[in-house]
Amino acid sequence: MKHDLIHRMELNGTYAVLDVNSGAVHLLDKPVYDFLGVYDGHNGEAALAALKGKYPEEELREILSELQGLQKEELLFSPDFPVPDTFAEKPVLKSLCLHIAHDCNLRCKYCFAGTGDFGGKRELMSREVAEKAIDFAIKGSQKRHNLEIDLFGGEPLMNMDVVRHVINYARKREVEAGKNIKLTLTTNGTLLTDEIVKFLNDNRVMLVLSLDGTKKTHDYMRPFPDQSGSYEAAVKGFKKVIESRHGHNYYLRGTYTHFHPHFCEDALDMLKVGKELSVEPVVGTDEPYVLTEEDWPILEAEYNKLAAAYLEHRRQGDPFDFFHFNVALDNGPCVAKRLAGCGAGHEYFAITPEGDIYPCHQFVGREQYKMGTLDTGIVRPELVQKFRHTHVMTKEVCKNCWARFFCSGGCHANADLVNGDISKPYEYGCRIQQKRLECAIILQALLTEDAREGLGDQRPVIDNFKFQVEKK
Repeated sequence: MKHDLIHRMELNGTYAVLDVNSGAVHLLDKPVYDFLGVYDGHNGEAALAALKGKYPEEELREILSELQGLQKEELLFSPDFPVPDTFAEKPVLKSLCLHIAHDCNLRCKYCFAGTGDFGGKRELMSREVAEKAIDFAIKGSQKRHNLEIDLFGGEPLMNMDVVRHVINYARKREVEAGKNIKLTLTTNGTLLTDEIVKFLNDNRVMLVLSLDGTKKTHDYMRPFPDQSGSYEAAVKGFKKVIESRHGHNYYLRGTYTHFHPHFCEDALDMLKVGKELSVEPVVGTDEPYVLTEEDWPILEAEYNKLAAAYLEHRRQGDPFDFFHFNVALDNGPCVAKRLAGCGAGHEYFAITPEGDIYPCHQFVGREQYKMGTLDTGIVRPELVQKFRHTHVMTKEVCKNCWARFFCSGGCHANADLVNGDISKPYEYGCRIQQKRLECAIILQALLTEDAREGLGDQRPVIDNFKFQVEKK
């Protein structure tokens, strides 16, 4: 099967084409868009004949000439190139997720962690395990200077004593080891106090704040054990911490489900709290909240609406950030890095309160993926290699996809959950990712044109909408 060489896109009346291999993006008018629906880089006369009568022949021939000019510059229908060996060297640990608490004070209806216990018993990480985990990360990072540590749960603030201890220990060890450790903590916000906020701020801890949108949506999906809503308590904590750090070093992360697929309203309502947003689709198998085929047209429309709002806010000088609309089109990561993905199972691991090692936080509790313990180290090198060499160019579906140089092949944990195989991507998730990428690519191109014309939010200008592809 031949790779897709171009991909046509339309968003709210704006037309564009992505040249897959070069990464070049071209904004189009409707005649050119239609022409590229027929033209394959070689069949010029056939394309002219197919559109005869729809557009004047002179216009069509001018379009063909312009497209052929882009081909000569290798900005359209550009040829395949040898893909670099993504993982040629020995693994280097880049990131670690510490499950500070296998317990939670909420009972979220879609929680992949079984409301905090990850399918096991409710327990908290000890200081000893936390220290071992930091030492494991530093040793595994070898000569790498930057290292990321995520403090996760359940709700990690239920184990605040160990949160304080592990942060202080990480700051001490990074100096001793000559590292730069980026710390992130994910919280539902209901336990945030002035004292905790100050401690997290003083120690430069990035925060992921769980908020599902409107009060109605959030309270329905994220209640306390007595089924009362958690929105007011969460928002009180979130506003406190966001204000204290002047609107930086955080993002609000929501989840949408079959129960509320009209997520644009929820996302925009989150702007009452903060302007750094991420809204993710829920993943499951046969649970009632799982997204269905009947939801798909709604989701497409919702991304279109959110993209329109994103653009309008930018142009009005009141911007917000949406994580999945941020994509580098100019001088972005090289191909090898784009293919590499999150590194789960070889560059990224999760540590349970007992000190067990798993490929990532979502694999915790799936015993067939346990890779060792902090005391034994990694004892399943074959599993490490399996994760290391399962990426876009080794997945039959992925390596022919137009989005292959923007996507790392999807989430391994979701693929395993839905298909029982990390090499078989979660197809519904792929569709969502492709839709988000189409929105992101067109939005970035439009914002670049705005910047060139001195309009709206002044974003960095992308000279030719082209990312860097290492063709070595």
